[in-house]
Amino acid sequence: MQLQPIISQQYTILYTIFQITGLILIYLVYYWIVNFRGGFSFTEAKIIFNWHPLLMTIAFIYLLANSILHYRSFRNNNKQILKNQHAIIHGLILILILLAGCAALISHVYASPPIPNFYSLHSWVGILTIVLFLYQFLSGLIFFLYPGISTQYKEVMAPYHVFFGIFIFMLAVTTSVLGFAEKLIFALDTQYKLFPAEALFGNFIGVLTIIYSGLVVYMATKPEFKRNPNLEYKPLV
Repeated sequence: MQLQPIISQQYTILYTIFQITGLILIYLVYYWIVNFRGGFSFTEAKIIFNWHPLLMTIAFIYLLANSILHYRSFRNNNKQILKNQHAIIHGLILILILLAGCAALISHVYASPPIPNFYSLHSWVGILTIVLFLYQFLSGLIFFLYPGISTQYKEVMAPYHVFFGIFIFMLAVTTSVLGFAEKLIFALDTQYKLFPAEALFGNFIGVLTIIYSGLVVYMATKPEFKRNPNLEYKPLV
């Protein structure tokens, strides 16, 4: 019995669960906002904020997870094509987090009375996550896509790039869970401890986010799922 087909089948099953769970997570955040938080708006300050959790979930949870697993999910594809796709996904993530950040800032500034920015642990960890993501994005463009960078430098940088990719994802998950908890506590106040439907629903989203992150890290770090190392550092053509 050949081991590789079994490993490939295992990965396919986990990848399917990963995709379904990620899409369910996005839908649950959307459902929470529409049914408990008043929906979406481009003009009303209080509701403009609601774009923030949805866009951040799509960008920093779902798309970043897909970016991390991209090489393993399409391990037999052309490396250059995968690099370009990896960079495009990161570019899309950058656009979404900028929009999400603007939604939060606008809603705070134009609230009545205005809400202070950058005082909570959620915002501090979020800023750290964004800064590290920008560094990861720019360093990836320079070391892995910029023409003329030698294979030797890519070999040195690759393990750090992989580590920080997973670390940034875990920071994003932490930020997300902190954000859900903060929003629920602020919105429900003393009702939060009475187990209202929104509190239970929001807590479930947070727990599912943590479970989802565990699946991603497992798939990203399991050695058997790794792309063939013989294909990793060949000169690009």
